Amino acid sequence: MRKTTRRDFLKSSAAATAGGVLLPSWFTLARTIASESQAPNDRPRVGCIGLGGMGQGDAQAAKRYGDIVAICDVDRSHAEAAAKNPRIGNGKADVYEDYRKLLDRRDIDLVTISTPDHWHTRIAIAALKAGKDAYCQKPLTLTIDEGKKLCQVVRDTKRVLQVGTQQRSEDGNKFLKAVAMVREGRIGKVKKVTCAIGGGDVGGPFKTEMPPTGLNWDMWLGQAPQVEYIKERCHGTFRWWYEYSGGKLTDWGAHHVDIAQWAIGMEESGPTKVEVLLGKHPVPFEKGYPTVHDKFNTASAFLVRCVFPNEVEIHIRHDTENGIQFEGEKGSFFVSRGRLTGAPVDDLKNNPIPDKVLIALRKGKRLGSHMGNFMECVRDRSMPVSDVFSHHRALTTCHLANIALRLNRKLRWDAAEEQIVGDAEANAWQQREQRKGYEITV
Repeated sequence: MRKTTRRDFLKSSAAATAGGVLLPSWFTLARTIASESQAPNDRPRVGCIGLGGMGQGDAQAAKRYGDIVAICDVDRSHAEAAAKNPRIGNGKADVYEDYRKLLDRRDIDLVTISTPDHWHTRIAIAALKAGKDAYCQKPLTLTIDEGKKLCQVVRDTKRVLQVGTQQRSEDGNKFLKAVAMVREGRIGKVKKVTCAIGGGDVGGPFKTEMPPTGLNWDMWLGQAPQVEYIKERCHGTFRWWYEYSGGKLTDWGAHHVDIAQWAIGMEESGPTKVEVLLGKHPVPFEKGYPTVHDKFNTASAFLVRCVFPNEVEIHIRHDTENGIQFEGEKGSFFVSRGRLTGAPVDDLKNNPIPDKVLIALRKGKRLGSHMGNFMECVRDRSMPVSDVFSHHRALTTCHLANIALRLNRKLRWDAAEEQIVGDAEANAWQQREQRKGYEITV
C-alpha cells in the first residue's frame, strides 16, 4: 500500500482546489466560515451518521455552521430523537438506518461520523469516495491497517477529514500551549513523557437477550464477529470490548498520545520499541484472543513504555492523575483538561507563547473551536488541525501498545515501513478478519 504523509497531501490539495475536486455551490474562498449567521445559500448541507451521546454533540456543533438535512443511526430511537431535537434535525431532517443511502444523496456536502469505533473507517472511506468531507470521531481506526487505508483514500480523493481529537483546539488552548512550550525548548531536551489515561472498566458476566426493537443488531456489529446481543456490548460500553474498540488505550490514548507525539516532533513517525511493564485484562487470553465472551475484555490496568527514534520515552499508564507530564533537562510541567501547571508554566507570565506560534501549530488557522476549524478547512481545502496522517501515527502507537498487551511481549516497530519487526504473529494483528459483507476496501 502506498505510503502517504501530510506533506504529500499539502502538495496536492492546492491542485485539487483548482481542478480535481468538485466543490458545492456554497463554496467560496472569499470568506471564512467564522460567521455563524450565514445566508442560507452559503451554508453547507450536513448529514449526521451516528446519533448517540457523542453524535448528538457533534451534530449540534455542526449545526452552528451548516444545515442538517439527513440523520442516520442503526438504532431507530437515536435517529428519531435527533431528528425531532430542535438543536439537531428540528423536524426537517430525513431519517435513515443505512448510511449508504445518506451518502448517495448528492445534495449533502459533508458528514459527521460518530458511530462506535469499528465503523469509523468503513463509513469515512465511503463518505470521502462519495465526494463528502468528513468530521469523524476518535479513535479513527480499529487497526493499524485501517489507518493506512484511510491515509491513502484522503490523498486520492483530496477530501478534508478532521478527527474529533478536540484537545488540539479547545480546553482553553492548554494542550496547544503545552505543545508549543516543548517545541520551543522551554524545558530543554525532552527525556520522558507520561500519558495517564485511566484504567479500563471491569464487568461481567453479562446475560444475552433479544436486541431491543428498532436496533439493527446485525448492522451494528458490522465487521465484528456475529454474536448474540448483550446490552453491555452496545452503545456507551462498546469500548470495553476488543471486538469494537481498544479500551482506554485508544479511547483516551487517542487524545493524550496524540498531544505527546505532536509535542516531541514525532507526529509523522512512531516508536522503535514498545514494552509492557504492567498489563492486566479482566479475562484470560490465548494467542491474543479473549477466552471468555461475556465479560469486558480490554486492558484494565497497564504501563507501557514506548521508545522513539529521538530517544524520548512515552509511558502510557492507567494510574495517577489523568493528564500528560512532560519531563526535560531544564524542567517539567503537567497538562490536563483541568490545569496546566509547573515552573515553566509560571514563566509564561513574563514570557508568553506568541499567538503566531499557536496559530502556526494550527497550520495557519485562527484559534477557535474544533468543528469551526474543520469548516474553515472545508472552505479553503487546507489541512485541518487534527489531520488523518498525524492521527494515524499517534493511534498506531496505541494499537501497538494493545498488541503488546494482548500477546504479552515486547515489540520492535519500523516506523518508515510501518511493520513490526521479527514477529509475524504480532504483525498479523495490524488487521482483523472482517465479517463477509462488511469488509473495508479502498
